[in-house]
This record gives sequence, C-alpha cells and structure tokens, in this order.
Amino acid sequence: MKRFVAILTVICLLFSLAACSGGNEEKSRIHIISTVFPSYDFAKQIAKGVDGVKVTMLIPPGTEPHAFEPSVQDMAQIKECDLFIYLGGESDQWVEELLATFNEGEINTIKMIDCVELLEEETIEGMQTGHHHDDDEISAHGENDEHVWTSPLNAILISQEIEAALEKIDGANSAAYSENFNIYKKQLTALDTELRSVSSLKGTIIMADRFPFRYLSEDYDIDYYAAFPGCSTESDPSAATIAFLETKIKETGAKAVFYTEFSSQKVADTLCEATGVKKLMLHSCHNVNKSDFEGGATYVSLMEQNIKNLNEALK
Repeated sequence: MKRFVAILTVICLLFSLAACSGGNEEKSRIHIISTVFPSYDFAKQIAKGVDGVKVTMLIPPGTEPHAFEPSVQDMAQIKECDLFIYLGGESDQWVEELLATFNEGEINTIKMIDCVELLEEETIEGMQTGHHHDDDEISAHGENDEHVWTSPLNAILISQEIEAALEKIDGANSAAYSENFNIYKKQLTALDTELRSVSSLKGTIIMADRFPFRYLSEDYDIDYYAAFPGCSTESDPSAATIAFLETKIKETGAKAVFYTEFSSQKVADTLCEATGVKKLMLHSCHNVNKSDFEGGATYVSLMEQNIKNLNEALK
C-alpha cells in the first residue's frame, strides 16, 4: 500500500501540472478504459460509430496480463476516464487498491466478475497443482476462475452491462448503443450455436498448458485433461504430468493437443513428438499479440478460430 501512496502523490502532482498548463489538449467526449482485451473489444463493438468515443486497452498487446503493473500515467488515465472496465479478483488486486483511494462514485466502473455467475477453479485428474497468483491470499469470491469471458453466454452478459453503463453516461446516444448491442448479441449468439454443435461431438480435448476455459467447458460440456489449472503460474510440468497426458492422448484417441496464446509450446511439441498428433491453439482471448491487434482481431474472430480448431480435434 505504501507503493500506491507514493504513486498517487505523483498522480496528484501530474494533475496540478496539467491544470497549470491550461488544459489545451483535445479530450475525447467519452473515454472508456479496459484492462484486458475481451472487455476492450466488447466496448468497441457497443460504441461503434458513436462520435467522440475513445476505447483504450490498458494492458499492451503481447503482454502477459498476469504480470502487468500499471504506470503512473496509466493510473492518471483511469482517474480521468468516463468508464473503467476491469476483471476483478486476485489478478486485479492493484485495481482495488487504486479505486479505494478515489472518492465514492468518482469514476464509473464495471467489474467483469460481478456480471456473471462465478465458477470455482477446477482441478481434475492429472493436473499438476502449484503456485497461483497469490497462494497466501484468497479473493473475496474464494477460489474462483476469473476467465469469465471464455463463454459467449458470459460475453453477452458483460456486453449488456457495458451498454447499460454507456446509456447512463451518454444518454443522447442511447439508441445507438442499444442497436449496436443487439447486433453484437446476434454475433455472440451465433458463436453459442456453433459451440453447441461442437459439444455434440462428445470428445475429450488435451491441453498441454494451463486451462483457462472453465466457463467454456462448463457451458458446452467439453471434457478435457490439462497440465495445470487455469490460474496456475506453473509452466514446466513434471515428467509424471507429461506421461499422464501422453497416456490420455492414446486412451481418448485425440487427434491434437492444444496450447494457449503466449505459450512456449514446448509441452505440446513434446507430446506431439511422442504420439504423432498435431498441435492446435485454443485462444483464451485474455490478450492478443501486436500483429493480431493491429490486424483487427476481435473476440468473435478469435472464438471462430477456436471453434474451427475444436471441430478439427474432435471430429
């Protein structure tokens, strides 16, 4: 907390300097800041075509979200924005500490984990349990899986909260936000339909990585084996874990092993070499690399690729 007091002192100084400069910089009419890619993209879809709305993703493309630490400039931006969207839970402890220093109601916020029904992180047979983001602290919600957006059904609920917040902040454009949400909801519903088709295949996927897909697997009845739980910080599985996954590949007749974005893919490569199966990516959408970001990747486009890869692995 001492670190935050020092940083906030600097923030106050920055605001004082900005006031003395006369405030000549052009400001967006509505500025939305999101910590992570999913809610950044949800906000962009709902604000599409509305003049003067700026959407900023705080965690830069290509950055591992769990390792992110905000700069003084980041904190100053949050204090000045019109809507701040963050995940919540253990990985966003810095956010809670920052917001606690603001006056109540000073900024509008949406906490993504409050938009949905939370599920506990799952540990299944063969998983190597290890260090989480903070082994000594339990979040206010318990041992919950924070990757709430991985199910399109939750994406709809989060997007609906963003729409409601924007209508309240910018009532003059409420009709545009409502129309955009309805269009986007149809796209997310289409993903839901496609995933129900995948779930009818009744196969088992093998994840040579962490498994940040608890909500996806729950909503679409996808069976899986994985090296680590979704929130684990471990990246090097034991020989026993690799041997277990190799056995499951053979027992289930899996055609592929999956890895997540930003993975080194070493475990997937080891399993592919041992079993002859191919490797495919299952994108958690937590963040994207710079080329995907600049190329216009969206939550929908990433999920469509996930559906294609799931179909390839399970058919």
